[in-house]
Amino acid sequence: MGQAQFRTLPRTRTLLVVDDRESNLVAMEALLSDGDWQVHTVSSGEAALRALLELDVELVLLDVQMPGMDGFEVARLMRNNPQTRYTPIIFISANTHSRDAVLQGYATGAVDFILKPFDPQVLRHKINTLLSHEHNRRNLQLLTQQLDSAQAFNASVLNNAAEGILVVGEDGLIYFANPAIARMLHTRVDDLQGTALLGHLAVPEILVPWRDCELYQAWRRGSTYRIHEAQLRTGLGDTLPVALSCSPLPRQQRSMVVIALDMSDVRNLHAQLEAQAVTDSLTGLLNRRGFHQALESALKRHERSGDHKEMAVLYIDLDGFKRINDSLGHEAGDEILCKVARLLETCMRSYDVLARMGGDEFTALLDSLEHPEDAARVAEKLIELISVRHTVHDTEVTLGASIGIASFPECGGKVEDLLRAADMAMYEAKRAGRQQFRFFSAEMNERAHARLIMEENLRSATEHGDFRLVYQPQVYLESGRLRGFEALLRWDREGTEVQPGEFIPLLEETRLITRVGQWVMHEGISTCRNWREVFGSQLVFSINVSPVQFASGGLLDSLARLLEDNDLEPSQLELEVTEGTLMQDLQNSTAKLESLRRLGVKVAIDDFGTGYSSLAYLRHFEIDTLKIDRLFISNMLDSPRDAAVVSTIIELGRNLELEVIAEGVETMAQRDWLVEHGCQIMQGHLVAAVLDAEAACEFPLQIDWARLQR
Repeated sequence: MGQAQFRTLPRTRTLLVVDDRESNLVAMEALLSDGDWQVHTVSSGEAALRALLELDVELVLLDVQMPGMDGFEVARLMRNNPQTRYTPIIFISANTHSRDAVLQGYATGAVDFILKPFDPQVLRHKINTLLSHEHNRRNLQLLTQQLDSAQAFNASVLNNAAEGILVVGEDGLIYFANPAIARMLHTRVDDLQGTALLGHLAVPEILVPWRDCELYQAWRRGSTYRIHEAQLRTGLGDTLPVALSCSPLPRQQRSMVVIALDMSDVRNLHAQLEAQAVTDSLTGLLNRRGFHQALESALKRHERSGDHKEMAVLYIDLDGFKRINDSLGHEAGDEILCKVARLLETCMRSYDVLARMGGDEFTALLDSLEHPEDAARVAEKLIELISVRHTVHDTEVTLGASIGIASFPECGGKVEDLLRAADMAMYEAKRAGRQQFRFFSAEMNERAHARLIMEENLRSATEHGDFRLVYQPQVYLESGRLRGFEALLRWDREGTEVQPGEFIPLLEETRLITRVGQWVMHEGISTCRNWREVFGSQLVFSINVSPVQFASGGLLDSLARLLEDNDLEPSQLELEVTEGTLMQDLQNSTAKLESLRRLGVKVAIDDFGTGYSSLAYLRHFEIDTLKIDRLFISNMLDSPRDAAVVSTIIELGRNLELEVIAEGVETMAQRDWLVEHGCQIMQGHLVAAVLDAEAACEFPLQIDWARLQR
């Protein structure tokens, strides 16, 4: 509480002289006029009473015998009025000398009785003394009023404060408790007073005697002691979170004041914020942070308990989600994610943990498994639930799921180890064809480590331009005339050639393919221009285009600029794309093919027959060439099925007026079969393996089949 500020009365003194004789009034006024006071005179008892009500009179000099109302009656009326009850009265009388009269004067409230004639000096002395006493009385009365007011104010503050307030003596007992602390603890003030403070403190639990605890020691030092995360026991049997501040009162009071702030709302808000920090706002599942915490807690629990039961982490990635998200919009994508979240929940036990890690990736923690096969059964069930047709915005869409499984403790004992292992296994499931699950294995880890090293080497190769192009001739089967060359990307790492099947998928996954593809395009078109004097302007130059390149918006502008800069006829350039590339986004693919046709560039579908293109779409695609995959060519002489596929593709190309190129032709028998069935063009080891630029320049314009056959 703040210290009360008291004020005293100003020194303004007024004397009231009452006498029915004018001469006496004049004489008294003259006698008292030079004193430290103001003199006011009246000539009757009635006038005296009026003056007492109007003026702040500190002393009354009252004549006893007056007509109408005598001095005794005036005194009696003054003592009956609260305003003048304590005003000092001196009776002055010339005729009343009896003892009874004097006693009557004192009985009516006089403080003195002076008989005329009197000594003026004695009167002045008595007046000064009585005025001083009256002034002190009034100051004391004011001080009492102010003190009562301050006490009432302090009591009001204590009783109406929202914080709990206790006064604790040096013996550790509560001597005062305000209503707020009683309400907070669901008890009564009387039940708190006289009890030990430590008996109400649940957290921190203090087991030492009061005089040995830190609260008492802080009071002895005269310092404030704070406990930010305390809990007090309540009358309901539970606890209340509070922040305590214990401060010593002045030494003479030998006690401390304890302020208790109710932290329930703060704790609840903190709990809400914590929940939001670990919860995915879209699906309501745990987020990445929440899953990390849950997995870490589970690992610590296993470590403490020595539980030998299995535990598994599932890493789930949705197959086909990007296509849905891109075609139907993010709102539809969010709806799908929420549907998947609810489906996943149906497969989980109450103590399993499910989370959305971000994007279309989910994780699950399966605890207390009897066998690793239990995780496999859950994964199969999840794939079965997800891999159905879903209706979103009145449109039916198909999803799939690829799942990686990492078991504890085989795959590690840390959160990062298990998640990394499950992630690797999930990518292995995707590479194996999607919509399936894979357990993590040591071999996967070795492959992942090698893959990481290769990825870093690829980045370095991209930065330093360590790639090269080789060329494979394409020859007309019947005439042997050279049609053109297919440019193929090669990478030599530390003197060893890395197979394209190893590094090209990595280029696509790391998005380095865009940069490398630009280089291939520039290098290939420049080479075609340089070979014009050797092979003429009819030479066709084929360049493979990755799905990322084909989908990019700058492909057409980049091609047009390169063709113009190199003065190359667009018909000399042929872009090879796979069936899968065209089918990723049919609308975009159709528009892109039409634009390439207007530009004059040829388009070939590479490895035709191995993808999943629909013939219904194929007849609408603006393409020029079909390339039969080498797998069919290598087996067609021994496999009627493969032979049927090859002859069907050749017939399809003839009907659609497309050129058909057979890849991987290695023998004259294969060449003769292809000629017999009407295939126009071939490439393969029969005429040449891949050639560097210098060897390709020396390749003949015409192949002599008869000579080659010999």
